Amino acid sequence: MHSQQMISLVIPVYNEERNLAMLMERIMLTMSAMKRPFEVILVDDGSGDSSLDILRGFAESPEIRVVELTRNYGQHAAILAGFSIVRGEIVVTLDADLQNPPEEIPRLIAAMEEGGFDVVGTIRKGRKDSFFRIIPSKIVNVVARKITGVRMTDWGCMLRAYRRPVVERMIACHEHATFIPALATHFGKRVTEIEVSHEERHGGKSHYPLRKLINLQFDLVASFSDLPIRLIMYGGIAMAALGVCLGFVLAVARLAYGALWAAQGVFTLFAVLFAFVGLQFFALGVIGEYIGRIYREVRKRPEYVIEHIYGDDAGGGDVRLKGEGS
Repeated sequence: MHSQQMISLVIPVYNEERNLAMLMERIMLTMSAMKRPFEVILVDDGSGDSSLDILRGFAESPEIRVVELTRNYGQHAAILAGFSIVRGEIVVTLDADLQNPPEEIPRLIAAMEEGGFDVVGTIRKGRKDSFFRIIPSKIVNVVARKITGVRMTDWGCMLRAYRRPVVERMIACHEHATFIPALATHFGKRVTEIEVSHEERHGGKSHYPLRKLINLQFDLVASFSDLPIRLIMYGGIAMAALGVCLGFVLAVARLAYGALWAAQGVFTLFAVLFAFVGLQFFALGVIGEYIGRIYREVRKRPEYVIEHIYGDDAGGGDVRLKGEGS
């Protein structure tokens, strides 16, 4: 029965000391009102403030477990760490900054159960982010739709719900720099999305500056597509053909107008040469990025290391690497 299925909330936390008290108050009120079993898994992603101390206090509640990572691994790695110990049949992820209202969780659960969906994404209505956050986010959305072939509107919102089998399949993928919303579409047969409200950040500052958004964009592209390498190959073919045509034109012009005309075009040749050299360096950079990712995969270093689990009845005091059982 749907009413008996446990719900697991997985929340990555990084320097959110100003938001945690209100976050947990709103979560407990929302989940208690649903009158069904639930657990909250808070993953401290190497916070440098007092977040971990606050989280340890929450772990005294029987519904809450706190995962302490050894250092900051990033939002998606922290979520995977939480996924590795979930007990619920439905898993919901959300951010700790309260821009994703916890009060929207029942709507995600209802959409999943009524429609029989494996993944439920969300579309943020009336986004409260700045222009410099919205534009890169729109670019990520376009690229994600192109790469995955799944027509979802908002890939950047972390307020999402997954069936337990989808989560287990994601955990089984031992790969670095993954993009969880896109990865889930590979393992979920039925995917949908609903509109949810979006709020101003309650406290602190965003931990996703433009640099991280660009890195996230490349993680998405490199993890799910070889499009950059193909574009470079096609671009190289086009520029080689252009170079041959240009050489032919210069040869004919020299025969027609003499050596004086050819000397006057020397700077054009330099410009073309610089363009080719620039393209080569760019191509080497992209290929090098792929090779670097292959190197990281071959080393088989864990994407995250769990230092301690607080509130875990099984006694989670041992260090755990990604891929180990809970």
